[in-house]
Amino acid sequence: MSLPHAILTALLEKPSSGLELTRRFDRSIGYFWSATHQQIYRELGKLEKAGLIRALDGEGPTRGQKKEYEVLPSGREELERWVGVREDPRAPRDPLLLRLRATGVVGVGGDMVDELRRHRALHRERLAEYREFERRDAARGHGTERDRVHRLVLQGGIELELFWITWLDRALADLEGAG
Repeated sequence: MSLPHAILTALLEKPSSGLELTRRFDRSIGYFWSATHQQIYRELGKLEKAGLIRALDGEGPTRGQKKEYEVLPSGREELERWVGVREDPRAPRDPLLLRLRATGVVGVGGDMVDELRRHRALHRERLAEYREFERRDAARGHGTERDRVHRLVLQGGIELELFWITWLDRALADLEGAG
């Protein structure tokens, strides 16, 4: 399972509270690996119980104070082990593809064409967002290994969005031309 490893990665980048992790998942990690607030907190508890992370010592009473977590050496070792694991590519599980296939059985209606247009617009918005990240990151001009790897992940996201937009353009042209 990758959620614990996503959390370990985020905590190695910066010790954080559960709330901060949730915000980071919403802003960056969530573009390629999503998790709910409840899933993150549940996983933090499991990681702490497994001895992979710990809550940092806080000043004053703990009631009402947010816990900030850091990765322990055993957590770093687990992440290093996981990074080296070989995995085969996974087939995409996008409901849109299954719904489109179903239209071959029940018939292509205007609703599906409208849905394809909506998805294309959403992918265009996400591409614009990624391009803005790319512009912002280029302006920073950092050349660390972390920056290079983040840029690779971002480039993968850009290319996926370009794929979806191109594919949706073709699908719409085909379906609208058939009508």
